[in-house]
Amino acid sequence: MLRSWRVKLKLLLATVTLAVLLSWLYLFMGSLEYGRFLLLPPCLGEQPSRDAEREALASRVRRVEEENQQLRRQLGQAQAEGGDGSPQWGASAEDGDPPRGERSNRTACPKQQTVHKCELLHVAIVCAGHNASRDVVTLVKSILFHRKNPLHFHFITDSVAHQILQTLFQSWMVPSVHISFYNADDLKAGTCFPFPCPNPPEVSWIPNKHYSGIYGLMKLTLTKALPSNLSKVIVLDTDITFATDIAELWAVFGKFSDKQVIGLVENQSDWYLGNLWKNHKPWPALGRGFNTGVILLLLDRLRRLGWEQMWRLTAERELMSMLSTSLADQDIFNAVIKQSPALVYQLPCFWNVQLSDHTRSEQCYTEVSDLKVIHWNSPKKLRVKNKHVEFFRNLYLTFLEYDGNLLRRELFGCASLPSPPSNQLQQALEELDEDDPCYDFRRQHLTQHRIHLFFLQYEFLALPNPTDVTLVAQLSMDRLQMLEAICKHWAGPISLALYMSDAEAQQFLRYAQASEVLSARRNVAYHIVYKEGQFYPINLLRNVALANTQTPYVFLTDIDFLPMYGLYDYLRNSIQQLELPQRKAALIVPAFETLHYRLTFPKSKAELLSMLDMGSLYTFRYHVWPKGHAPTDYAKWRTATVPYRVAWQPDFEPYVVVRRDCPKYDQRFVGFGWNKVSHIMELDAQEYELLVLPNAFMIHMPHAPSFDISKFRLSAGYRGCLQTLREEFHQDLSRRYGAAALKYLTAERSL
Repeated sequence: MLRSWRVKLKLLLATVTLAVLLSWLYLFMGSLEYGRFLLLPPCLGEQPSRDAEREALASRVRRVEEENQQLRRQLGQAQAEGGDGSPQWGASAEDGDPPRGERSNRTACPKQQTVHKCELLHVAIVCAGHNASRDVVTLVKSILFHRKNPLHFHFITDSVAHQILQTLFQSWMVPSVHISFYNADDLKAGTCFPFPCPNPPEVSWIPNKHYSGIYGLMKLTLTKALPSNLSKVIVLDTDITFATDIAELWAVFGKFSDKQVIGLVENQSDWYLGNLWKNHKPWPALGRGFNTGVILLLLDRLRRLGWEQMWRLTAERELMSMLSTSLADQDIFNAVIKQSPALVYQLPCFWNVQLSDHTRSEQCYTEVSDLKVIHWNSPKKLRVKNKHVEFFRNLYLTFLEYDGNLLRRELFGCASLPSPPSNQLQQALEELDEDDPCYDFRRQHLTQHRIHLFFLQYEFLALPNPTDVTLVAQLSMDRLQMLEAICKHWAGPISLALYMSDAEAQQFLRYAQASEVLSARRNVAYHIVYKEGQFYPINLLRNVALANTQTPYVFLTDIDFLPMYGLYDYLRNSIQQLELPQRKAALIVPAFETLHYRLTFPKSKAELLSMLDMGSLYTFRYHVWPKGHAPTDYAKWRTATVPYRVAWQPDFEPYVVVRRDCPKYDQRFVGFGWNKVSHIMELDAQEYELLVLPNAFMIHMPHAPSFDISKFRLSAGYRGCLQTLREEFHQDLSRRYGAAALKYLTAERSL
């Protein structure tokens, strides 16, 4: 104890000496800024003066401070020997652990690891199914928002997620972002139980109770799944939100020791302590264990260590007693680390703030600036209990509804090779004449819209039925109220393209999930086309919905129409009776309309004719645009009992049933006017028969005029550009179909 008091006395004298020197130095300089320089670590202060006297004084202060630190260490040793239980001030981090200062979010002057601004950062994500494909977009947005580096995303996906994400990123066209896909099915096939297993499949032999299912084990296989020349990668769960530049996390690789291969944050719940409930028996883990929502992997070192054999042997051994995993790959990662703790580099907990119930996540931050990564790792997701959950929820919702178009920004100073589609689009945009009065129309035609296919769960399996048919339509936010009614009228598969902003897409999601009618249907495909530009891209929307059907035939309609009850079965029977698979024909469904928002829908053709005679129904657009549907010959339809053929006429635009491989809609027509007329004209140019169905009908429901039709009616320039586009369409039609297409131009000029 005497030694301890002597050391304390020396420490007190040294501290007083240091304080006197600093005070004298402050008065001598007469400058607060220079005093601040001496009191702050070198990384935060200004460059010292070259004046010899100042340098000598600064050197004296540093020497006294070093003596002070040495006395502190001696005092710590003395207290340890005295057995008073006080912490050792000079304790250093163990090999493989982060420095003591790094365990806190408050560091005086952390050693900054630098990442070159043009260095390519690699991120791996396992993503399967419709819901995960939707969730991962928010993660990607949060990364793109903060990033300053080129990125390469490596997605391990099932076939559903592959189709969705491939289309999304191809249409998103974010500069300096590379995408690779790996087939998860190749990594899960097979079965092998009981153990030992001589040549087991990758992960399907592991029983897993976690809600993530088989895909929750895929991260174990990344050393094999990812390219052999990829040396390191950041691995993320889909329920992650970034609040900082991911390059900061990438820089942590530079802090790994020679032995460390995996970077993880400590688990912030008591799961691996085994005290959550009676007889709770978790997998073995080092202390509280580690959470695998954010992982840093040195792939090259892991391969040299024989990672695949290492985790397999560990899993086989533990499964003999545990029987299954509870937290998927996390259990196996922790079991390996328990056996070989030197492999892990413990990341500061702000790199994975885990928002499940009953966690210690609040110890990871004291201010907003401390936050780096938020992990919604509870099944409750946004409904999790946390003192600051409102703040976290608002941060998440910011990226959830953030306009992804704004993330298409170039990384200045980093040379990147644009993809061929990007080159072609840029060249086409440069060729546009901004003085052209129809420039806005042509610019809209070239606009690259982001497309998110199958936004909601879709489980329709196309049966080998040669007569099956899908209803195809498009809509925007102001037509959502039609969805439930259409689903009640049409039992078959539906493919819809929805034109929405990011925020509107989330409103639609909540609406659909809350609707008993919509949530009960699994054969309705919703494809989001994100808003961009001033015109409604109606034919692009139709083409997106058409291209993603799975049945041999499609019913091309508009969202404002309700099909007659039983039309789905009637169309399939008609296709079979008319032997449509052996002929090229378009079946016309006659269109009617009501001016009343409330309508007792006719249950048969007889009821419809009665309502037509009473004036509660009308032939569609007879009072404003009779040419659009007059060729249907409603007078003949009233008494027809068998399908009858009609001839094409100018401006004819019926709603038809055709084969799925029919011509696409011409996307130059945006907004209002000629978008459907041009399609029927091309069907006729390809010699489709136009057959009117005698016992089919659909009724148009009233709605407020669209913004585009208002522009058409009010703007002579709008109508002039539409006429220009019509003439150009005629010229293109003539080039494709030769002399046969001349009749369309002649018919137009005769009107």
